[in-house]
Amino acid sequence: MNLDFLSGIGDAIAGFFESPLVQTGLQAIGVYIVIIWLASAYWAFRDMQARTSNPVVPYLAAALIVGFTPIFFIFGIIVYRIIRPQERRGEAYERGLAEEALIAEIEQIEHCATCGRKVHEDWIICPTCRTRLKRVCPHCSKLVGLEWSLCAWCGRDFERREALAAVGSVPVRPIRERPAAPSAAASPVPEAAAVSAAPLQASAPAPVAEPPVTAASVPRVRTTRTTRSSAASPATDPTPRG
Repeated sequence: MNLDFLSGIGDAIAGFFESPLVQTGLQAIGVYIVIIWLASAYWAFRDMQARTSNPVVPYLAAALIVGFTPIFFIFGIIVYRIIRPQERRGEAYERGLAEEALIAEIEQIEHCATCGRKVHEDWIICPTCRTRLKRVCPHCSKLVGLEWSLCAWCGRDFERREALAAVGSVPVRPIRERPAAPSAAASPVPEAAAVSAAPLQASAPAPVAEPPVTAASVPRVRTTRTTRSSAASPATDPTPRG
């Protein structure tokens, strides 16, 4: 009786699975599992592309899921989740930018070059080691760096100003003026010599023949000079006046 009961149960189960509706359901379940298996392989491929720049690694990740077959692909997904990189490339890039920004902020904090103390941006001298940090622009009275060649606020050129100051500190030798040529009125040279020199000066640009100076003209010139000298100095006349 027990054998008949068990055989009846087996026949019922076999009849259930042999029904067209159950067969269609089982086929649908199999297709669904295959689709999930292939979709998991594609997901692993795209996820690895977002996490690494190596073009070969995404294919290896997809092959890992496919190699576990549709029955055990769940274990392949678990293994992939364990060995994959923890950050995406975009997340790693953002983290790098944040680190660079933090480093830039730290570098913007001014430190004394001698003692390494943090100094304020408005300080001129370090209060610890008395190192000069900045200087004041003589034109706009704003703080400028020691290495600046000109003021960024008013455009004052420090190098040109220092060069002019250096040139002004060098002693300049006075230029000795040449004595001016004596004029005809103040020259003690006899007028005869001046008269004789005039033809030579006039003949410099173009040679012109001048008449020779005669002996008769010389006494006349000397007499004229004597008359002028006596007229110019009446106080030296020794003749008593009546």
